[in-house]
Amino acid sequence: VSQGTVPFIDESDPLMQNLAVYMVELTTDTLIHSRNADVQKYPASLTKIMTALVAIENISDLDEPMTSPYDFYQYLYQMDASMAGFEPGETAKARDYIYGVILASGAECCLTLAEAVSGSEQGFVDLMNQKAAELGMDDTHFSNTTGLQDAEHYTTVRDLSLLLDSALKNAEFREVFTSRSYTVQPTNVHPEGFTIGSTLFENAGNTGLKNGEILGGKTGYTDEAGLCL
Repeated sequence: VSQGTVPFIDESDPLMQNLAVYMVELTTDTLIHSRNADVQKYPASLTKIMTALVAIENISDLDEPMTSPYDFYQYLYQMDASMAGFEPGETAKARDYIYGVILASGAECCLTLAEAVSGSEQGFVDLMNQKAAELGMDDTHFSNTTGLQDAEHYTTVRDLSLLLDSALKNAEFREVFTSRSYTVQPTNVHPEGFTIGSTLFENAGNTGLKNGEILGGKTGYTDEAGLCL
């Protein structure tokens, strides 16, 4: 991709006018393409990049067991939130829930981790906003861990680039982010365990790439945010 051009964007398409893009070659910090980089947007499930990073940084042992509470499932069902497959009362490793956050975009995993780390989602969101401030994400504010629609939950693609650049330097995060699937070992609810697949790789069959490969990523969607990658 030459600087300033992105072959999969049709500049004449009116639907592209509101598109926000920020593409950087990280090894040299070279900007490849930027569009609406500082326009505040709803991030949908791209929020979960921050959720996973904050969880990893605040859990000393990722093999620590934690149990998914009962109290938020009805709300998530009502909101039609994406789920990874953990059931109320299921005990699994923190690591399992983190893979559920990134690969399957599991909202139940976000809230389980939030309550385990901070005692509440709001307490965990405070950590997310503190991390955003540390990273210089000046146009970002989080109000939840999942990316479910909220007018006070927003970011920019430039800020997301700062977040992902930082997150990829964390070895645990990078391992999760670049995985195609992950198998949860037997639990009290799933005696045979179960496998979590990546929403990214499930939809990345025809990228149009002639060279190279997609190593990892995160998808997101709400009606208000549109398609996010």
